[in-house]
Amino acid sequence: MSSNPRTRGSRRISEEEINNLLNKLQALLPNSSSSCSTSRVPPSKILKETCSYIKRLHTEVDDLSEKLSQLLASMDINTIDENILRSLLQQ
Repeated sequence: MSSNPRTRGSRRISEEEINNLLNKLQALLPNSSSSCSTSRVPPSKILKETCSYIKRLHTEVDDLSEKLSQLLASMDINTIDENILRSLLQQ
């Protein structure tokens, strides 16, 4: 048996499958237009844009979490009901 981790229990992904996955990934990114997917975008650029987008989303989640924490801290926790919490989350 081979000790190579790539061959153990896995199969190689074809270039076509990689291209399909990259196209799907690019379609999920904001500011990617369908016209861009017809032209050849380097995979490295798609992956860099994806990483940047994920970092922005993490920052946005952190900011929203902080805002929610501040709003909850300014309220008496015992008086918060489901509707108030729902409205805070929708802001």
